[in-house]
Amino acid sequence: MKKPIYKRKWFIAVVIVLALLIVAGGCFGGSGEESKPDKEATEATTEATTEETTEAVSQEYKNALAKAQIYSDEMYMSKAGIYDQLTADAGEEFPEDAAQYAVDNVDADWKFNALQKAKVYYEEMAMSKDAVYEQLISDYGEQFTQEQAQYAVDNLK
Repeated sequence: MKKPIYKRKWFIAVVIVLALLIVAGGCFGGSGEESKPDKEATEATTEATTEETTEAVSQEYKNALAKAQIYSDEMYMSKAGIYDQLTADAGEEFPEDAAQYAVDNVDADWKFNALQKAKVYYEEMAMSKDAVYEQLISDYGEQFTQEQAQYAVDNLK
């Protein structure tokens, strides 16, 4: 029995490469205004959150939170995906408590992130809505909640 496409190593590699290309494109080209929330509002909220926690939180926790914010804002990752990336040996290698603090305190709109990921799969990888949904909820994929994935698929155009 064949594995579903989203569980195959080559597919995961392609998704990662595409995500990196999208991030690089956002850094080097285009304004990205149509798909991102108000950058000034996001930065102000992030600054307020950071200022509130500056005194009571270790530098390790602050660093994990900063990385989590980048993964949310630039790669539109899920909460579980960010946690895994922060704790992975092949990732950031933060301690679990620092990663948990980060995902609990990151300023993220998980439904928005799910929708942005869904657009990539649907528009750029020509996947069906059912396949997009499965990729979004998969433990081997994006790891969004079922509610977040359903929101994303329902809002694809």
